[in-house]
Amino acid sequence: MSAGASRVAWMARAGAVIVRMLGVTWRLRWVNDHFVREQESRGQNFIYVLWHGQLLPLLWAHRHRRIAIMISEHRDGEIIARIAQSLGYRVVRGSTSRGAARALLGACREIEAGFDVAVTPDGPRGPAQSVAPGASVIAHRSGAPLMPVAASASRAWRLQSWDRFMIPKPFAKVVVAYSGPVWAREESARDAAIDEERVRGAIAAAEALAGRP
Repeated sequence: MSAGASRVAWMARAGAVIVRMLGVTWRLRWVNDHFVREQESRGQNFIYVLWHGQLLPLLWAHRHRRIAIMISEHRDGEIIARIAQSLGYRVVRGSTSRGAARALLGACREIEAGFDVAVTPDGPRGPAQSVAPGASVIAHRSGAPLMPVAASASRAWRLQSWDRFMIPKPFAKVVVAYSGPVWAREESARDAAIDEERVRGAIAAAEALAGRP
């Protein structure tokens, strides 16, 4: 194993430990989680859409739920992928900037296999709250709805990164909110790929529901 690979493996293991130590102290509150239960009761898989900056608390809140998450092929993505796998996620590698076609196909296959999929439309490099077309194209091709989700925390650290990545502090109150399923309404995948405002508005609605604990 190269020095770089060893460093990534070490950072992933350390990150997984830190996430678990923090996560067990967070006090979770759910808003509109009946939307998720209703889709599950119908046997309908869906596509979580969330902003990259809120990824950490949402990874913890949805652990071990038969979810495959789309993560970029960059080095930082490798660390996040390993942390996600330690929390029970399946991983689809790729993004709209690298490995897009393979990632979209892989996400659709996960849905066919009975898994939900999670996508950060502004990842992996932003700009923050921009919308790449991946999630909408997956929804169109798979027939699965989008499930916008957002998180807020009563106390959190914010990294000096493009997405202001949020790390809730120990014992923080964390609210997880959903704004309800959004079904593809476009006639073609090309049309779905340009429906940015609809996706952005749906996630914004979830953010408004999450508010502050």
